[in-house]
Amino acid sequence: MLIQNRNNANRLLKNTVCFCLFYASSCLYAQENNGEEGPYQVKPTNSAWEEKQITPSFYDSPYRVSLFNAENGEDSDRLLSQTYSIFGYGFAVIGALALMPESVTNWDDSSRDNNLGAKWLENVKAGPVWDRDDWYINVVGHGYFGGVYYQAARKSGYRQWDAFLYSFMMSTFYWEYGIEAFAEVPSIQDLVVTPVLGWAYGEWAFNTEKEIWANGGTVLGSEALGNTSLFLLDPVDSLGRNFNYLVGQDIIKAGTGYFTYQQVKSPYDETVDNQVGFTVRYMYGSGDSKALPGISGKSRERSSYTNSPVDPVDTGIIGFSVGGVYVNPDNSWGLTDDYGYQWSLGLYFTRRFSTRLNYSTADLKGKQSDQTVKYENYGLDMLYYLYAESDLRPFLTAGIGEIMFDEDRDDKTFQINAGLGLHYKLDNNWALEAGWSNYYSTSTNTRESQISTSLIYRFGRGEWSL
Repeated sequence: MLIQNRNNANRLLKNTVCFCLFYASSCLYAQENNGEEGPYQVKPTNSAWEEKQITPSFYDSPYRVSLFNAENGEDSDRLLSQTYSIFGYGFAVIGALALMPESVTNWDDSSRDNNLGAKWLENVKAGPVWDRDDWYINVVGHGYFGGVYYQAARKSGYRQWDAFLYSFMMSTFYWEYGIEAFAEVPSIQDLVVTPVLGWAYGEWAFNTEKEIWANGGTVLGSEALGNTSLFLLDPVDSLGRNFNYLVGQDIIKAGTGYFTYQQVKSPYDETVDNQVGFTVRYMYGSGDSKALPGISGKSRERSSYTNSPVDPVDTGIIGFSVGGVYVNPDNSWGLTDDYGYQWSLGLYFTRRFSTRLNYSTADLKGKQSDQTVKYENYGLDMLYYLYAESDLRPFLTAGIGEIMFDEDRDDKTFQINAGLGLHYKLDNNWALEAGWSNYYSTSTNTRESQISTSLIYRFGRGEWSL
């Protein structure tokens, strides 16, 4: 336990040091400018998905991918520029960590002595595993950086689904199986939590940043709070704008700008709506436009989205559940039945289909020794719902995963599972669920079963679409 706490503390220290370095560089922008007019001005570089004229037939396949084919006017050049920036920052971080002492990084000598490639391959082959990091690292930390990846695509004019896929690829291949694999084995939780919670956070940050710019880049009337908030919401974009200012030209495609007015057809019927864009103009120096009251040298134009056409794929498909579980282990384990708890995080793609990362745990006692053994079961499950248009929906579930006792990774057991249950929709955001699942391992020829009940929360607008 002491070793695990030290590892978590060291990971938090590494992230804090790197984060502070990034923030210090971002402050140069505001300090260097100091309210004086200079030769360089931040320019809007992109438009939001909500501003584009989307053919209604596009939503005939709501999960179609435009990330590699900017057919709707997405700014692929900006996204590529942001990606290059992320790669650059990441390699700078790993270079700095390589110079730090082992007491900070937990990298042993084999990770330093020209064996980084071998260490990376060893960690990749060993994973993914269920890690033991504290919740604030797995949930808050990874969710935050997933949101940073997400915004790189979202602010380049891509829809939410494409931005999520970009976050998934970056968090999986660039970070989890890329940079971080030089230091540790990839994590099962991080592969799911980073892009999924990153979607929820990233969309909130995307809209919050627009509100700050609309207020002249201030928060509570303070420019310092505004600059700090803008950096915290999206450090990659903030660093890009700062770098452009320092060199006096647009080397990195960064920043945001929104403005259009157009008439578009609804994707669901023949009605025509007026779509109004959102304009943010943030100028340094005296400027030529009317300044905001009490804020010298800044100007703005503002309207609000009517969000038409409406994208049916948004944060509402993200769902989190928590509840209780009754565990009935195989007799060969020599453990008694007992109660525990479980949680899940997943995507509810339609009313008929969802996929989730499930985790359940219970403290079971030995039948002979009466000693307590920690039981853990985790895996990726798929659920298919019957009578999908009804509030009460029977479902079938199947998946793969592992069980582990007393957190012993060397003795984990692979399993397949199948089950059934009932899902009851309370409203668009909340639902109740009860289920039974049977788990089977071919390697040990053992069977476990679980009975569970849980409360489900759907993010955003919840089950409003699809």
